[in-house]
Amino acid sequence: MGKKVSFIKHLADIMSQNKMLLEEKDRLNKEVEKLTIQVEKYQNLLNKENKRDNVKSKDTRKNQITKYKTSTVLFADTQGFQNISKDMDSKILVDNLDEIFIELESIIKRTNLIQIKSIEDTIMCVGGIPEKNITNPLEVVLVAIDMQYHLKELQRSYSGNKFWQLRIGIHTGPIVAHNVGNSRKNNLKITGDTVNLATRIRSFCREGEILISETTYEMVNDMIHCEYFGKMPVKYKGNIQLYSVKGIKPEYSLKGRGIIPNKRFNIRFGLAQFTDLEELVLDKLEKELSPDLYYHNVKHTVDVVTQVELIGLGEDVTNEEILLLKTAALFHDAGHIVGYDNHEYYGSVMARDILPNYHYSHSQIDRICELIMATKQPPRPTNKLEEIMCDADLDYLGRSDMIPVSHALFKELKEKDKINSIEQWNKLQIKFISQHQYYTPTARSLREVNKLNQIERIKNLIVEV
Repeated sequence: MGKKVSFIKHLADIMSQNKMLLEEKDRLNKEVEKLTIQVEKYQNLLNKENKRDNVKSKDTRKNQITKYKTSTVLFADTQGFQNISKDMDSKILVDNLDEIFIELESIIKRTNLIQIKSIEDTIMCVGGIPEKNITNPLEVVLVAIDMQYHLKELQRSYSGNKFWQLRIGIHTGPIVAHNVGNSRKNNLKITGDTVNLATRIRSFCREGEILISETTYEMVNDMIHCEYFGKMPVKYKGNIQLYSVKGIKPEYSLKGRGIIPNKRFNIRFGLAQFTDLEELVLDKLEKELSPDLYYHNVKHTVDVVTQVELIGLGEDVTNEEILLLKTAALFHDAGHIVGYDNHEYYGSVMARDILPNYHYSHSQIDRICELIMATKQPPRPTNKLEEIMCDADLDYLGRSDMIPVSHALFKELKEKDKINSIEQWNKLQIKFISQHQYYTPTARSLREVNKLNQIERIKNLIVEV
């Protein structure tokens, strides 16, 4: 009997050991599977990088050509040679001219414009390449105003030698750019009717003047003071309407002098430039967000951007505050690219990295990041803008499509192991909506009544076990 008990115990020990070995084997298999997936992802990334490198190397081997639908070309030249007399010191005159061109080139370098190689007494630059943007006509005209202003300032120091003058012609339209990848190295070549017209406009221009085409005028006249100049005949195109730039409109310039943009100008410019920023970020989200983000996707971001503007207008916030709200809304869920938890923090890091390229000030970026962090659950807004952000982020609670949107959020949370069942989710939703309140009068008037109806709709969906 003792031997039988001992044998059974020995057999049990062997079975226990086998079970442990099988569990360990299963664990190791899972680890290997995870590592395999990571290796495959890494290999895919390497393959993509290699393909990009191959494409880049092919592009650099041949003359890269890129077409741009809307770029703005500035063509300028100096006038005054006809006023030079024999008794003037030629070395001083050449030094003056060199100093002028150094100043003009430094003005261009402080902007997003690309300078084309200067030829003798001419200079050319172009806006809207290599990164396409909607604000390039305004940026180019501002550079032209700056050039004329600084030339006049330089003339004051030339001891009466004030005969150097600048003629500037500007036109907006499509161009073809060659070797864009090396554009900062001054070997970029641009061609097309836009370049030819800018050159023609410059030759039609009087000394000390800035002439722009009607196309450019239509894109800048809201903030730039222009006067009608006349018509310029162009072969095969008929007459082109031209306008003379007098400066920035007084209400948009520092001290009303028409030279330096003021804060009001910068805010208007930022609102216009937001279109480019939005395109950049939404494109990034479209490409890099995980496909299992059924709720925190591009559509949700667009919804929140739209809603912060709607609520902001209802709450009578300033134009600058509208810009801050829309920018924060654009980035508030962008951090999901990095990680699901703490995505608000990752979104603010992304904002700090990108926004300086779009002329946001440090103080504006700080406020935007505070607005992003205000959407972290549970919401605890401390000011009106944070209240608007929180209301816009949970706007779906009072919309007619609340149930399908809520189901998308449940599907996402279940995928992330944050929730177990639809019954559990519906009960949580009832509790959350019952306790939730919109902070702003505008959001309450738009959504509060409908939000209360959602509770009854969700109750009808609950299946009691």
